[in-house]
Amino acid sequence: MENYQQYLQRGLNKPPGPSGAISIREMISCSKMSVFPYIKQTGCSLTDVFGFKKEYAEVRFKHNRKEFFEICHDMKLTVGDIVAVEGNPGHDIGIISTSGYLAIRQMIRKNIDPEKHEVKKIFRKAKASDVQRWMMSVENEPSALKRTRRVILDLRLDMKLNDVEFQGDGTKVIFYYTAEDRVDFRELIKILAREFRVRVEMKQIGARQESARLGGLGPCGRELCCAAWINNFQSVSTQSARTQQIVLNPQKLAGQCTKLKCCLNFEYPVYAEALKKFPDSNINLRTKKGVGTHIKSDIFRNLMWYTYTDDKSCILGLSTESVNLIIEQNKKGKFPPNLEDFAKMTDGNVDIEHAVGQDDIRKMGLTDDK
Repeated sequence: MENYQQYLQRGLNKPPGPSGAISIREMISCSKMSVFPYIKQTGCSLTDVFGFKKEYAEVRFKHNRKEFFEICHDMKLTVGDIVAVEGNPGHDIGIISTSGYLAIRQMIRKNIDPEKHEVKKIFRKAKASDVQRWMMSVENEPSALKRTRRVILDLRLDMKLNDVEFQGDGTKVIFYYTAEDRVDFRELIKILAREFRVRVEMKQIGARQESARLGGLGPCGRELCCAAWINNFQSVSTQSARTQQIVLNPQKLAGQCTKLKCCLNFEYPVYAEALKKFPDSNINLRTKKGVGTHIKSDIFRNLMWYTYTDDKSCILGLSTESVNLIIEQNKKGKFPPNLEDFAKMTDGNVDIEHAVGQDDIRKMGLTDDK
């Protein structure tokens, strides 16, 4: 089961066969690395559509690591083909996730210009010997991870090893780690190079990338968004929580990565747009009974809750129209008798809103009409 986990992390539900071919049934359709072909390949050439003179493909590796490669020698590649690609050094083994039109669209989205950026090449479809060597490297990853963690513990290094990824030809291994401060791992690299007899590369990742690699379930009961579909991490601030009227409780706002939850950004634009129609909450409402200060806003019900500075036990919900009316009249030096006349009160499960008509406004002295 442990070895199968290494293939699940590459989007496969079981190891490939001896020939190296992968069927559609062996690929996980809901994998984070899978691509849905929402656009069919058109008859137009890529030169006519995008100005690209060569064919490119997107190749996936372990977890969410994807790279773009140039297709050489007019190879006919389809999704799921295991290919040998240019590595550093040697060659790596990956799986075609998309090619042609969709691959170019992804390159444009990620601002990758083949004329300005160096794009590596796909050498060939993987041979049976390439696949066998790749599978041996993949199955050595769990033991390499455990051994390296023991070495880190013996050297007393202040770092956390998260993942290990062997290159397809077995000549290079990448260790992904997280650390708060700078780590001197020169001695660690010497020990690992001597034990595994490969080229060692240490790659530091952030807390969000660590959660994406390890995976897990969120408080909503679903798989972590970073492990399921998020590829581009955006900064999350407490302003997102404030805008959505969420209590600033660090234990509830933080995810498994100890950072603010990415889902705080999902509905933020909707709340920010709705709040533009709300009056300034810093403006107090002055009445003959007292001054009303803002407590909170109910965006969905279009209500703003106020209380008197001298009577905190009285909490009243006013519609934004009523708040705007009072603010405008306060600017003219007019003050209504109280806020209760404008409040939206609740009687059981039925909402009863006081209707402020023109006659009521005249009685309150909030208009210059005679």
